[in-house]
Amino acid sequence: MNFKVFILANHPLESNRKNYDMTLQKLFFKLLSHKSITPDDAGLLDFVQGYLSDFTAIRIDIDDTKNLFLYKVFSKGEHLCFAGHVDVVPPGVGWDSDPFEPSIKDGFVYARGTQDMKSGVAAFLKACKDAKDFNGTLSVILTSDEEGDAKFGTIEVLKYLKKKDMIPDFSIVAEPTCEGIFGDTIKIGRRGSINGTIEVFGKQGHAAYPQKSINTINLISPLLDKLTAHNFDEGDENFAPSQLVVTDIRSGMEVTNVTPGYLKLMFNVRNSTKTSKEDIEAYINTLFKELDFKLILNQSAKSFVTKRDSKIVKLLQSVVQDITKVNPQLTTGGGTSDARLLAEFGAKTVELGVINDRIHAINERCKLQEVEDLTKIFTKIIEKF
Repeated sequence: MNFKVFILANHPLESNRKNYDMTLQKLFFKLLSHKSITPDDAGLLDFVQGYLSDFTAIRIDIDDTKNLFLYKVFSKGEHLCFAGHVDVVPPGVGWDSDPFEPSIKDGFVYARGTQDMKSGVAAFLKACKDAKDFNGTLSVILTSDEEGDAKFGTIEVLKYLKKKDMIPDFSIVAEPTCEGIFGDTIKIGRRGSINGTIEVFGKQGHAAYPQKSINTINLISPLLDKLTAHNFDEGDENFAPSQLVVTDIRSGMEVTNVTPGYLKLMFNVRNSTKTSKEDIEAYINTLFKELDFKLILNQSAKSFVTKRDSKIVKLLQSVVQDITKVNPQLTTGGGTSDARLLAEFGAKTVELGVINDRIHAINERCKLQEVEDLTKIFTKIIEKF
């Protein structure tokens, strides 16, 4: 593994600094025009480093993954971090325009990454650049590998910051969160994700002599109603119940005269903070105790929630209402994001971004007005923090 850490001066790329004083739209288009398909940052982190040239820059590059931490100490006080990623998924085919040449039509900007999540990155970069004062330390975490394996991305920056005792007190991840109108949703947590595989062993035989075999399909049939859609908890005001969802069952040889002696079942549980990996393991072991089986569990993401009465939640809720005139709902739905990593390291974390209705899709788009309003929100958060 190729691991490099660079602590850079506050004035990188000095010869190009005149190019970095730009409007929000120009900044947004600049980010979108870079073909930063995971894990290639396509030079974006160098650009961002120059754009926030009065912030101290720390580069943590591991193999093909590029990571950048920028910070500025304004005064003694708490540490607020804006976090995100510059990488995007491949564009696919069928676009009406070049996915890496942003275009505007009917108030929408079309390009890969407009929603996920260069809109959010542009908004917090502009807010940080324009910040004249702040009650504490202001910082930015960016990675080039969130959409891929994400093994050496934000997690490595946080490991570094922990060693330096620089973990943020609060963080805002600018992933696209809104559902119908901009400002309608703030994520204050995320469900965890636990993947499971159950292998059941029987005895293969001829279908004409079922008494001589141990049919694995017959073995699990009485258990399926206790397995499928099982709720491990009842949920609460922040989370839906932690439900087991069977995603695949395979057995047999696709013939009609052989009874199966092996079965493989796969499942996923999007778990709340009330249900742990150990709870799931105990339930499966009890349910399958009479069978010859093997269970493999893997937790790909841990659940977290930031309290509704915490400083960051209340402030963000208030500012969103002020800017958008919308009362945002506080949710924990959806998949996973790097917010879980920041929370795991102790930062009180929330997420707010543009409308999420075309992420990873053909003709991804967002309204330029959303990016402008998001920038206003982040600017006001910095002012009022």
